[in-house]
Amino acid sequence: MKKSAGILPYRLKDGRVEVFLGHLGGIFWKNKKRSWGIIKGEVKRGESDEEAAKREFFEETGKRVEKQLIDLGEIKTSNKILHIFGVKQNFDTDIRSNMVTVTYKGKQYSFPEIDKAQWFDIEEAKKIIIPSQKPFLDKILKICF
Repeated sequence: MKKSAGILPYRLKDGRVEVFLGHLGGIFWKNKKRSWGIIKGEVKRGESDEEAAKREFFEETGKRVEKQLIDLGEIKTSNKILHIFGVKQNFDTDIRSNMVTVTYKGKQYSFPEIDKAQWFDIEEAKKIIIPSQKPFLDKILKICF
């Protein structure tokens, strides 16, 4: 089974927890409500989950994570294992993502893997995040309180 690793940045603002999520780019996600997620990607052979998470975060945002990561654990989805790390680090929302190319209905499309990033209050994030990633939001809350 494939494995992905990612980073869920969080911050405290006005006594509330906020998380930094990426909006998935491309035609499939354009009009979907739950099109925001933890910035993550596939773990390559010979790479630790933490190394993969940092690499993917940089590739999809142009931002480096320099602080100590907090292991939030793993969950199994229908087609992969997700290993997510938290980090208390404040980022601006100006990102530079890698480009991906897909073929859809015989046409090739190129677009950024993550087309925007934004900070969300935890309760708002629960309404827009890809459902399989929701448990990690609860884990962040436990760390903060």
